[in-house]
Amino acid sequence: MILIDRFLSDEQDPKAVEKVLGKLNDMLSANEELIYMAVQKRPAVNILPTCIVVSNKRIFYCEPGNFGITMNFKDISWKTIKEVSFKEEIFGSKFICVPTHGENIITEYIPKVQARKLYQAAHEQLEEYKEQQRQVELEERRSSTSPVTVNTAPTPVVEEEPLAFIPHTPAPAPYIPPTPYAAPAPVEEPEDETTLKLRKLKTLYDKQLITLEEYEAKKASILDSF
Repeated sequence: MILIDRFLSDEQDPKAVEKVLGKLNDMLSANEELIYMAVQKRPAVNILPTCIVVSNKRIFYCEPGNFGITMNFKDISWKTIKEVSFKEEIFGSKFICVPTHGENIITEYIPKVQARKLYQAAHEQLEEYKEQQRQVELEERRSSTSPVTVNTAPTPVVEEEPLAFIPHTPAPAPYIPPTPYAAPAPVEEPEDETTLKLRKLKTLYDKQLITLEEYEAKKASILDSF
């Protein structure tokens, strides 16, 4: 059973949270955990808010239908998401999900505090998934590298002659096969200057030393100079 209190820390609508959690409780897969929920808050009427829920495996979009009688659920797994972002406006913020294929998914009127935490949770899970994929690909490349096989010459067969005609000669030295050559481990190429600058800029942003606008502006400047 999912505890509701942990999803009410940023003034989310309790009724909307309770309704969504009641539905999601039966939809979660094995080892799936809900991390954060943001609830839409329109400036005038907020009877049927859209909820966005981040788990460690996907993003859920929960939209009421039929005047709140039903609920429409749409989920997007991390492997199909390119990036996430948010934009603060006068009335709340926009949360933007950019899939690898298709149009961007934009949800307006997310309270600013909730939008920031929603972005933080989604960004961390997306980066964690990408890192896991990089590790899997690295392991696959390593396992596909076959060792070098050194062919050894067969031991010659000497036909025996009658004992009366075998000369007295010393026994030959035992054959010692050569040591197989081990393939050198692949050496990763050093990162170029542009990649290092982008990585340092990302570190500053993750530590909240610069704002999102500063991060995006500096990122664009670096890429333009590439």
